[in-house]
Amino acid sequence: METRELRYFVAVAEELNFGRAARRLGMAQPPLSRAIAQLERRLGTVLLERDSHGVALTGAGHVLLREGRTVLAAVAAAEARTRRAGQAPGLALAAKAGASTELLAALLDAYAAGLDPVPVDLRLCRFGEQERLLREGAVDAALLHLPFDSTDGLDSEELHTEGRVALLPAGHPLAARPSLRLAELAALPDLPAPRFPRRDGSYPEGPGPEIRDSTQLTELVALGRMHAVLPDSARSQLRPGVAVVPVPDAPPVTTVLAWDPAARSRPLAELVRAANVALGGPNGAAGHGG
Repeated sequence: METRELRYFVAVAEELNFGRAARRLGMAQPPLSRAIAQLERRLGTVLLERDSHGVALTGAGHVLLREGRTVLAAVAAAEARTRRAGQAPGLALAAKAGASTELLAALLDAYAAGLDPVPVDLRLCRFGEQERLLREGAVDAALLHLPFDSTDGLDSEELHTEGRVALLPAGHPLAARPSLRLAELAALPDLPAPRFPRRDGSYPEGPGPEIRDSTQLTELVALGRMHAVLPDSARSQLRPGVAVVPVPDAPPVTTVLAWDPAARSRPLAELVRAANVALGGPNGAAGHGG
């Protein structure tokens, strides 16, 4: 299969309408229909059921949609990494704005003190963006936070593991407690949990507000619109009107430096060395596949 055919099929499979898919692709509908029919003949299976009610994916179509998205994303990432490799030496690092600030500063200082450092293009991201940028090839490495992000298919170096705390409005009755449990927080009808974006940018259903960045999050907590359970390092960003209470039963958060396993640039290797040697990692362990 050609990537052109995959793009055609994915457009039709996502739109479930040949006309809309053709407009999205900037082409006429007849050649698009012929291309999909040719693809089905070549694969020897029906991908789309067509009738007077519209278009529906077959079982084989669902498989090709999933695999096709993966292939097209890999091709786009390969193009981006190739362009970056042909540019002047540099290193692009993505990190969530306001998260792991001290850890990020220590990593950058350690890298700058190493052998032949190059300029670091620091991309400060909203929630969930740094993993996407890394997988798309837009950056060389990213600071990810487990279990919120995923290192599947990536190499990574663990930097720091920490507990989690609840952020509450300063005047809330529970703000004076020495600790809280997740069940107690979930039972607060007046303070729902925030809704963070999924990896595709969509938000789950729920009563809490949709959150884009840490500034918005702390503002809404201070205004009494929600509570939040964050890594303990969030204490460093607190503003007046927000109280912090430890949540011992919340799963810990591990910050990792992640990168594409196929990357071979010397600046990236030096960044990983700085993370492993200067920051130590867990017991000074070497990087590992995620």
